[in-house]
Amino acid sequence: MPLVTTTGMLKNAQENGYAVAAFNIENMEMAQAVIEAAEECAAPVILQTTPSTLRYASPALYKAIIETLAKEAKTPIAIHLDHGDSIEMANEALHAGYTSIMIDGSHGSLEENITLTSAVVAAAKLNSIPVEAELGKVGGKEDDLEGGEGAYTDPDTAKEFVKKTGIDSLAVAIGTAHGVYASTPKLDIVRLKDIRRLVDIPLVLHGASGLLDEQVIDCIREGICKVNFATELRAAYSDGIKSVINRSPDVYDPKKYGTVGREHVKQLCINKIMLCGCHRRAI
Repeated sequence: MPLVTTTGMLKNAQENGYAVAAFNIENMEMAQAVIEAAEECAAPVILQTTPSTLRYASPALYKAIIETLAKEAKTPIAIHLDHGDSIEMANEALHAGYTSIMIDGSHGSLEENITLTSAVVAAAKLNSIPVEAELGKVGGKEDDLEGGEGAYTDPDTAKEFVKKTGIDSLAVAIGTAHGVYASTPKLDIVRLKDIRRLVDIPLVLHGASGLLDEQVIDCIREGICKVNFATELRAAYSDGIKSVINRSPDVYDPKKYGTVGREHVKQLCINKIMLCGCHRRAI
């Protein structure tokens, strides 16, 4: 089917108490893996690219790959800009045909974040494309995304931020971090409950790679409607490739190890889809 926006996906998730799994992809094989997993699970999914990924290849190229795969799929597929860091990048993704945009102004002041986010919302609304933003700051490091120690989302400020910007979904900082965790983080579920009480749009959890399953389930129970997975997918793809090369050091056909890397990612995505509860939600 044609690519869809995340609007209906997240609304359905919010109304029915599950979350949509969102997967960061880097190449064709990872995109194939995510969509194959979605098809097997009859699940809506979101495929995402970060700024560093879009420096590796253009938004137009990733959109063409995902759109081609989605046309053969029976499940809803969206393509999302993850952590867009400027209005220029947001506009480039919009022009390429992305069906969802995240603008991350969380590294600036609240006023700067509101100004940047509002500008992207205005541009995206011209084509009815939903916008995700971040308030507080998810810590850690992934790609060139440097979150430092992070800063928790204040519930009252979140209410003000949503009202002033007109965003469609909000990424919250409740103790998660990007990248690899040194130890299992302690999440502030009470804070999440307070945000949910004051904010009526779908909430997003970043930094889910490495969380305990129970932690993800708790967050979904308290209002998270979209869960992002990135680091684990990269590790799965790389592990698959390494397993082939370790067994057969003389292998030179990329299809040989790309196939195994793709299967590793697919199995991981199936597990995450089941964890989020979005399986059989596309039926």
